[in-house]
Amino acid sequence: MTDERKDVTAPDPGVVTQEALALKRTDRSEAAFSEWKTTNGDVTEALRAALVELHPAEFADEFEQLSLEARASLVERLPEAITPDVLAEMEADVVEDVLPLLSTASLVDAIGELDNDDATQIVEEMEDAQREEVLAGLQAADRAELIDALSFEEDEVGRLMQREFVAASLEWTVGDAIDHMRRTGDALPDIFFNIYIVDGDLRPQGYVPLSALMREGRGVKLADIMTLKLVPIGDHMDKEEAAFLFEQYDLISAPVVNDDGVIVGMMTVDDIIDIIQDENAEDMLALAGVSEATASDTVGEVVRSRAPWLFLNLLTAILASLVIAQFGEAIEKVVALAILMPIVASMGGNAGTQALTVAVRQLSERGLTSKTAWRSVRREAGAALVIGVVFAVLLAAIAYVWFGRADLAGVIFLAMILNHLAAGVAGIAVPLGLKRVGADPAVASSVFVTTVTDVIGFLAFLGLAAVMLL
Repeated sequence: MTDERKDVTAPDPGVVTQEALALKRTDRSEAAFSEWKTTNGDVTEALRAALVELHPAEFADEFEQLSLEARASLVERLPEAITPDVLAEMEADVVEDVLPLLSTASLVDAIGELDNDDATQIVEEMEDAQREEVLAGLQAADRAELIDALSFEEDEVGRLMQREFVAASLEWTVGDAIDHMRRTGDALPDIFFNIYIVDGDLRPQGYVPLSALMREGRGVKLADIMTLKLVPIGDHMDKEEAAFLFEQYDLISAPVVNDDGVIVGMMTVDDIIDIIQDENAEDMLALAGVSEATASDTVGEVVRSRAPWLFLNLLTAILASLVIAQFGEAIEKVVALAILMPIVASMGGNAGTQALTVAVRQLSERGLTSKTAWRSVRREAGAALVIGVVFAVLLAAIAYVWFGRADLAGVIFLAMILNHLAAGVAGIAVPLGLKRVGADPAVASSVFVTTVTDVIGFLAFLGLAAVMLL
């Protein structure tokens, strides 16, 4: 008898996995752009079709890798490839470079097709003269929405929110809502998940997910099936705070309200993902004192973004050197001090960076607050003390074997503990202090923490050496 059981772990040869599909799309994208490069900018009909048919995200990714000259050449020869969806997928700095290459008419058409949030991000990258021309060419309603969006600060929800949304009256039934959406047609958002139920003053009272709407009969009242656990977002709220609310309450979308509580837009999870990614990248770069370098950045732009932080680091290094200069006599008499003191400062600096990175991350996720601050400081101080003792014993043993001096081993033992303790406390106290005074902890903390660990490290090591060895 033949065993007809199938191996459930074996892939079905007729099934294309998502990974394989993604690789196929990537290969097609790279192949199309490679062919364009080999034609020295000439666009054949076959190549034109290949480039235009690419997914907007694929096209944008490959387009961003080109030089400024190559981008200009492609836009000149194939302007129809820069569709509204492609513009929406491009990085802001690339959009800024491309906009002057496009006609006002094509930009007016593109802005008119995009959702308001995507359109706003493109319009804000325009030069003033081009923005005025594009706004003048738009329909009155679209122009008013964009002007309203641009009146908000860059990091406020009102700048980023989608002004197209679906709202329904408390008195409506499921059938009323469905008929309303069918009538409005093109005015509906491209993507939405919830219908917001509002009172007579347009204040949201709850929401009905589309999935719930489809399960009910036409005669069921929306008020009877709506979810009351609504999390409205203020239009002047910072985008990071909005992202935190989405994460905290597991939201897919949320209504945006003005100061009077009236619904004026919505935020969806795709916008929040972009915010989270941008903020995480910004914090990571800020900790290192650099800004993002794109493929189109020049040497001068990179130098201008990094030099100020390096200059500030130079000043802090001079401060540490001034501390060392106060113990020149001790270093001359005990040469081993010059050999060992960089180890103390380096270990403290690394310990401070570890504590700082954890603290900045917790602050961004709202896990480190005024209520948990003291507990976090005690935890970091305790951890730093234990780690300091462990490595102090290890380094003291090495110093004793290396130089044969128990007193020198004792000096470095105490200095290591003191510097690790200072590093742990500074690593969390500095970002907390900066947050309290309104500064960005990710930007400024590393300079202060490094200064503390260097100064305390050298002062503790050389000061103890001057007392105990001389």
